[in-house]
Amino acid sequence: MRTARGIYKTPDEIRRMVAPGLATAASLAAVRALVAPGVTTLELDAAADEAIRAAGGHSNFQLVPGYRHTICSSVNDEVVHGIPGARVLAAGDIVSIDSGAEIDGWNGDSAMTLVLPDPARPDEVAARQRLSDVTEQSLWRGIARLATARHLNEVGEAVEDYIVSQGDYGILTDYVGHGIGRSMHEEPPVFNYRVRGKGPAVRPGLVVAIEPMVTAGDAETEVGDDDWTVSTVDGSMAAHWEHSVAVHENGIWVLTAPDGGAAQLAPLGITPVAP
Repeated sequence: MRTARGIYKTPDEIRRMVAPGLATAASLAAVRALVAPGVTTLELDAAADEAIRAAGGHSNFQLVPGYRHTICSSVNDEVVHGIPGARVLAAGDIVSIDSGAEIDGWNGDSAMTLVLPDPARPDEVAARQRLSDVTEQSLWRGIARLATARHLNEVGEAVEDYIVSQGDYGILTDYVGHGIGRSMHEEPPVFNYRVRGKGPAVRPGLVVAIEPMVTAGDAETEVGDDDWTVSTVDGSMAAHWEHSVAVHENGIWVLTAPDGGAAQLAPLGITPVAP
């Protein structure tokens, strides 16, 4: 991992991160198109892997020692790091998908949460969809703050403020965002809540993955017997959204969004600029 002094990328390095960002976005789009009751999480994994390879990349999750899948698929009370397998998705499930790609030694990382329809349980589905929506919008508030922030930890303030304003939700503190570049996980940490320090300066060359993880109940989690899957202790539902974002001399660009984040940032008064 890079030290605090070495966290900033050159303009050319940021441009080289566009391709793996788009490959990551393509993998999530392939999963979104396939998600439905009756589909297994392993089928979602295969679709994501095919999309990344079609874009000229390979899964960076598979480079993590001991992990052999392209995505993490976390269902219902699972927050992050769920392992794809024979599990069959059911109506009403809330499913978080985390994916990443590497191309020419540079990385992308992104996550989304989807809620499967269930006409038999409209209130339950609506609550799960709201959880996902709050989490996603907290991510975009964090990205928007990055565009104007002087120091990185202002991002966590924006994320927390939005979540708290929307209701009684839990914000995970044991798992946070991170820098990204030559490695999928680099310094600095990106908090989703207020901390004492200011964090590194936000200036051209900073590239980070912002990823709020939010629960409908308590934020306490535990790791399952597989040594990977992180679930809520109280069994409450969870959501996870993430984007990799670059700060450059002309503005910010969401590397893992095909439009650079333009559609989602426009209501927040931010216009992303391609690096």
